[in-house]
Amino acid sequence: MIEAMDLDALRRAMAENAAEPEGPARGARAEQLLAEAEKLGVPLGVIEALGHQLQMYNYSSEKDKMFVPFARLLRMWDEHPEDFDAYETHSLHWVFKWMSGGMLNQPHIPLASIEKWLAEMEHRYRVAGHSERAVRMSEFYVADHMGDEERATRAYEAWLAADRDKMADCHACELDGQGERQSDLRQDERALELWRPVLEGEYTCAHEPHATLAASLLPLVRLGRPEEARANHLRGYRLVRSMESMRGAFASHVEFCALTGNEARALELLAERPAYFTDRGNPQGLMDFLGVAALLMDRLVALGMGEQSVPGPAGRTWTAAELGAHARVEALSVAARFDARNGTDRVSTRLRRRMDQEPLLDRLPLGVRVVRTASPKPVVTVAAEPVVDAAALVAQARRISETDGGPDAARAWRTAARAAESQGLELTVHDRAEIADYTAMDSEEATGLFAVAAELYEKAGDPNEARAARARGAYALSRAGRAEEALAAIREPYEQVLATLPAPDATTARQAAAVLVCRARILLAAHSGDDEVAAAEACVRQLLAATGPFGDVPRIASQAASARSLLADIAVHRGDPETAVALYEESAAAQVAAGRPWMAVDCRVRLAALARERDDAAAAEQALRAALEHGAGYLEPSGAARLHLQLAEVLAAGEQVGEASAHALEAAHWADEADDDAGFAAWARFQLGGHLLREERVAEAAEVLESALLDLTAEDHGDGALVQARWWLGDCARALGEHLQSAEAWLKAAEIAQHWPEQRDHAMLANLAADALDRAGRPEEADRAYARAGDLWRSLGHVHAVVRSLRARAWLDSASAEDEQELMNAAIHTLEEALTSADAADREPLLSELGHTCRQFAELLDRHDDEEETAAQLERAAMAFEAAGDTEQRDEARAALER
Repeated sequence: MIEAMDLDALRRAMAENAAEPEGPARGARAEQLLAEAEKLGVPLGVIEALGHQLQMYNYSSEKDKMFVPFARLLRMWDEHPEDFDAYETHSLHWVFKWMSGGMLNQPHIPLASIEKWLAEMEHRYRVAGHSERAVRMSEFYVADHMGDEERATRAYEAWLAADRDKMADCHACELDGQGERQSDLRQDERALELWRPVLEGEYTCAHEPHATLAASLLPLVRLGRPEEARANHLRGYRLVRSMESMRGAFASHVEFCALTGNEARALELLAERPAYFTDRGNPQGLMDFLGVAALLMDRLVALGMGEQSVPGPAGRTWTAAELGAHARVEALSVAARFDARNGTDRVSTRLRRRMDQEPLLDRLPLGVRVVRTASPKPVVTVAAEPVVDAAALVAQARRISETDGGPDAARAWRTAARAAESQGLELTVHDRAEIADYTAMDSEEATGLFAVAAELYEKAGDPNEARAARARGAYALSRAGRAEEALAAIREPYEQVLATLPAPDATTARQAAAVLVCRARILLAAHSGDDEVAAAEACVRQLLAATGPFGDVPRIASQAASARSLLADIAVHRGDPETAVALYEESAAAQVAAGRPWMAVDCRVRLAALARERDDAAAAEQALRAALEHGAGYLEPSGAARLHLQLAEVLAAGEQVGEASAHALEAAHWADEADDDAGFAAWARFQLGGHLLREERVAEAAEVLESALLDLTAEDHGDGALVQARWWLGDCARALGEHLQSAEAWLKAAEIAQHWPEQRDHAMLANLAADALDRAGRPEEADRAYARAGDLWRSLGHVHAVVRSLRARAWLDSASAEDEQELMNAAIHTLEEALTSADAADREPLLSELGHTCRQFAELLDRHDDEEETAAQLERAAMAFEAAGDTEQRDEARAALER
């Protein structure tokens, strides 16, 4: 039950309702307020309440309800125009445009009614003395919707030619519409030129840049500017995700994800808005959303995931194939209603073209984590392998294994194994040994798989390869931290190899070299003392001797290069970095020359580490770039992620923040692709968020940091990272004008920092949160936060910060006159007390602070008409400034006193 209210209370209630999030609740409240307005017996109150109701419907999914209040407003205007004040007169004529667009988006409204309305709008604008610009704009949208290109062109040109007046749409909305016209004509460069002032923030409104950011996504991708598209997606989605009235823009973000290899992200977006599948108050928005849902589902089906569970309309579960069929039928049904009304096939043609689009990019990293609950299985955008004869694949794998080995051989054997299993091809024992051998190299069960491989090699009559497999198994034990077991396991293969040297042929040499490499690495990993290092060096010398006669064989040349890398490791252990650098360089160059660039990656990484130790950022950058180049196409996702993040750290330290952001983005992407280390992906996003914030790309940074915080933990990343991430997030929210969100971020950071021994960060965060709460219109909460900050500053002995927190509390809207006096007197007392013990260097800033405090106290007193005390405080301010040597501030205080 709403208590009776006067006109002022009604206006306050309408303002409060308008500040609530978009949705049906605002419309219901507007209906209640209209009923209250009618009780007042004040025509203007009813007019304002009807206008409020109309606005709430327009900015919601209930656009079909706005025609009734407008019809009533128009009737009131025709009968008693004197009841309308200037603002309501302007508003009435302004929303004519909403009506024409609203009718167009409701297929049950006849075309004749829309044309009649356009004529009515033109007549009334002419009578009121307004330009025809808004009329021609509305006509353009009608003609474009129907597919009457001749009329659309004529109306578009007339729209641009007409004078702008107070009835014209704002600059931002006009530019959005004009750009979309050019985009529809595939004049993408022209569209982006028109949109530029909106995208850069020169023109804004309630729906801009929201709509323009969404509209710009595909044109940017088509023009080969994916980084800008990614940025606009992160910026724009943040703006529209909670706005019911922006369902069309929301749909454009889903479409963008579906066409850029981000199907999992698109599914997550669908899951956030299940009501969008069924809300029918805005048929155009419903059709847009269903259309892109169909597009996305078709992508999943094409990727072989038609049976994947996906979010859809409530009441049942959906697979991608089922939802795709449903969404397509429903969207086309809405389009058919429009076309039947219009007498053309324009809407259906556009919709089909949208649903049938092909991907624009295979992958576009976005930097944000996908919440897997929206997509139970990770979406992997790889094409299904073509059906190839298994025997041919096995033969190909054998050739690659014999000549090159390495990642290509591993991939070839994996493909051959899958084909053999599916086609029922029986593999030889040696083939099965090779499959186990290569599978073991990237497996957590490496030791067991290498043992299986060795046993199969023995059965196949290849004892030398069995010995090499056992050596690799021993090294796997070493990598798992089981040093003693590794040393024991390598002993027999090593002794057997010594008996085969010098090797009679290249194959024997390669197999012996594999054992020697593993033993040297095990010894270096164990390095409990100089004896192990000496033994490792002797083993490396044996390796060089074994491979020397076969240097023209690429795989053996690669093993010789590995020997030089091992010698470099030994030099590092002995404290000789100069020798190590030379050997790593030689090894990397030799690996590349041998046609095995992936083997040079580790050398480059070690060179980068040595460069960073000697603060040579340029050399570190060069080495890491070379590592990425050598590893391209060979690195596992987790390895690529770590390399990109190392390079990002080096670049950021050298103030190359833009490039650092790009590599941190790649790091996050590859960490997600690895799909086994959410903690590292979170760390990459944390770094990326910081770099984006330094670039002042705050909306992007906010999205990335929110995503990082989903997986950042104190256990894995430390309290400091959690505090810093929330601190940065608060900075982003403040820059975006999201003051409540910034306060929340800083308060959460403060909850962690309060347990630290050093409390400065805690005090800073409490102070920042208080400022944000004040800006958010939460004075009571701000007062508590300022009091908390003041206590912390006092414990730290920071007098100036204590005084400023007291002053801030006095200025809060919730402070009474008595509170103001008490707080300001406390600030003055704090400063006077500090001055009694201050040395000469501290007195001047303390006196200046006292002057500002007295001056602000006078301003507060003046609001309460306390002339005597106001004058006294201004005089004290002048004296304090004079004592501080600040004559300018002294004179201003005295001038205020004279006034």
